[in-house]
Amino acid sequence: MENFGNRKSEGKEQGVSIYSRSINLLDDDPLEEIFALNLGDFLTEHLINPELAHKIGDKVRDKNESLKEQLRELVSIYSIDNTLSLLGFKNNEDYVIYNSIAKTIKLMLSLDECNIYLSKKGEKLKLCGSSNDKKTDKIEDYILNCHKDEKDIVFIKDGRQISVFPMKNNFECIGSIEVIRAQDKPIEEQFADLIKITAGLFVTSLGLQKLIDEVNRLICQKVVSTSELQNLRAQLTAIIGDLGDQQQAFVEKLAYAVDCKGKYENNHSRRTAELSREICHYLELNEKTTDLIYYAGLLQNIGKITLSDELFCKKEKLTKEEWEKLQEHPNAGVSLLMNINFMSEVVPYIHYQRERWNGQGAPEGLNGNSIPFGSRIIAVADAYCALLEDRPQRKALTNEAALEVLKSESAVKWDPVVVDALVKLKS
Repeated sequence: MENFGNRKSEGKEQGVSIYSRSINLLDDDPLEEIFALNLGDFLTEHLINPELAHKIGDKVRDKNESLKEQLRELVSIYSIDNTLSLLGFKNNEDYVIYNSIAKTIKLMLSLDECNIYLSKKGEKLKLCGSSNDKKTDKIEDYILNCHKDEKDIVFIKDGRQISVFPMKNNFECIGSIEVIRAQDKPIEEQFADLIKITAGLFVTSLGLQKLIDEVNRLICQKVVSTSELQNLRAQLTAIIGDLGDQQQAFVEKLAYAVDCKGKYENNHSRRTAELSREICHYLELNEKTTDLIYYAGLLQNIGKITLSDELFCKKEKLTKEEWEKLQEHPNAGVSLLMNINFMSEVVPYIHYQRERWNGQGAPEGLNGNSIPFGSRIIAVADAYCALLEDRPQRKALTNEAALEVLKSESAVKWDPVVVDALVKLKS
């Protein structure tokens, strides 16, 4: 068995922000203390000791260069060319990006059609992406009205339900997402919520890219005021914080939609994710790793949202082909997650979640410590939550009975360290 003490210390190091290695704190600039800690914490200024900030700030010789370097690091992390484009597409051709997004939304929500309309400042609204390769550029009046009034529109036309959701924030409306489905299959509330969150991500992500362009312009100038740089840094950290909140909301809404489509009871994915997080805390894993495992727990069944409703609702025995589709759902989920770039780090945790300690799992037959630790945690949490739920073939087990089952399978199916942590948490 691997040395768990080493594993814990290694995990903590991996989750440390690049800013926690910085000692460049500036006098009378409390935000600098944030950059000396984990950026993900987004500590507020009133928590910072002014005396400490001033004391450390005296060591800095060139305030502007320090600010520029921080902005460069932020831009390098959050640039659309790196990790934070909305859905992970890196192609410079906008229509390819938005067509891909529209087709992904159509697939996830079993739609007839999905269209994305955008309006650049001072320009007219136009079609930027569609799941329909033959879609014309004509803009219907109801699309224009949604954009103008910044309100959702839902109506029936030619036997189809048409829903239009504005992409807006407190300052502007940049476009709309149109989704079309057969009249007898109206958009479910959880799917509508997911589209609205996606629309919000569009606005914030594109706003971030505009701000990054402004940052790149300023840091290339030889003469720029410290106040301008500080203001940009404050805006950049604020919008990154907003985007982080929206990304979490997106993942949670997506997980809920998956559970609803998969006919799971009791928010199975959320319960699995929360238990996975409890185990991470018990094992003292770092914050970043814990968050990634939590997201992976939420999205472990994400592949099922790409399968047809008919497959989920079918009461009779599945055909061999249908069964294979259901069995392979984590692979579909991995493909989808790879198109959501800000979540790409959770892919390995989901991909190897069905591996087993003794090497008898899937998809690659990994064993023991060769299985990603996050996958081992999610697997145990998922099994425990499943045992506590009613299933077609059996009634829910008691907590004690479920723990006994997992203990009997420890070091066979499950990582014994994770099982031991679960037992201590739930006994």
